[in-house]
Amino acid sequence: MKRNDKNIKGFVFKKYEEPFRTPFEKLFEIFKELITHTSGDLDEALDWLEQLDKEYKLTDEDYTIDDFIEDLKKKGYIREEIEPDGSGGMTITAKTERAIRQQALDQIFGKLKKGTAGNHRTNRIGRGDEHTGDFRNYQFGDSLDSISMTESLRNAQINNGIGNFNMTQDDLVVEETHYKSQMSTVLMIDISHSMILYGEDRITPAKKVAMALAELITTRYPKDTLDILVFGNDAWPISIADLPYLKVGPYHTNTVAGLQLAMDLLRRKRNTNKQIFMITDGKPSCIRERDGSYYKNSMGLDPYIVDKCYNAARQARKLHVPITTFMIAQDPYLTQFVREFTNANQGKAFYTGLKGLGEMIFEDYEANRKKRIKG
Repeated sequence: MKRNDKNIKGFVFKKYEEPFRTPFEKLFEIFKELITHTSGDLDEALDWLEQLDKEYKLTDEDYTIDDFIEDLKKKGYIREEIEPDGSGGMTITAKTERAIRQQALDQIFGKLKKGTAGNHRTNRIGRGDEHTGDFRNYQFGDSLDSISMTESLRNAQINNGIGNFNMTQDDLVVEETHYKSQMSTVLMIDISHSMILYGEDRITPAKKVAMALAELITTRYPKDTLDILVFGNDAWPISIADLPYLKVGPYHTNTVAGLQLAMDLLRRKRNTNKQIFMITDGKPSCIRERDGSYYKNSMGLDPYIVDKCYNAARQARKLHVPITTFMIAQDPYLTQFVREFTNANQGKAFYTGLKGLGEMIFEDYEANRKKRIKG
């Protein structure tokens, strides 16, 4: 019997070929990364790009850095701003800010082994929006659109036969669904001076995580809310648009001020499910007194400051607001502080370096969305 080769099935292996990208697309990928590292400083980012071009031959005579800059202007990624005194220069636009957030999302979310679709689910089963794959018999009061027609028709054929088709209420089944609820999150970012000490840039990964989380929530979970605040000697909220320009200051670490502001922001939310994510690498070293003065101590863990942190953690617990701390530093005495802080709040803590920080936060955010945080 002659074999028909057209019916042969199997794998075909061939040499990997990178998807075609224009010279602009290749440079734009690098440009977005540089803009993040330079905190939105366009001139510095372009200087770095030129240095990389000299070292790695990113461009050729057919497409130069100058051509790339002109394309950035034409496509609306940069624009010229002129001050009243006549000074000015080029700056990035909101379109670039969005592109940076999207790249951060792709970099972090793309590394996750698997993601979950849908909005926040509780563990309660009932009349909801998200299908579970489980079925039950139809009950009076169930909405008609919850009836699984495929399963119901199958039951009718099994129970009554195909020749004399008949469907009764006993044949009807509905698919179980989860209730959807909403999550309000406050992301706290430490911008104390230690975030750039010891030759390690810790603020850029923190910014990337914040931008990616913001992009995830606004695009995938639009009913959720995300507030971002930074804390140094004091704490203040920032907008998503501010993230690319975020810099570390000559600050101590006023963790209590950050927690108080976070709880103030969450009190205004109507959502039942609320949480705080805190990214920090240093110990609390600053407290603002009632008279407006600052008590600072960078030497070790000051009991006065630490106790204030524990009290803030307990206060959040009373408000049913869990705090998840992402501790970048690994010092044993700081680890002990975070452990006791977490116990006071009954929250969670992750002791991590910069590598994998984004994936860890995303996985925890998704995990928290699958359970109902009781209020």
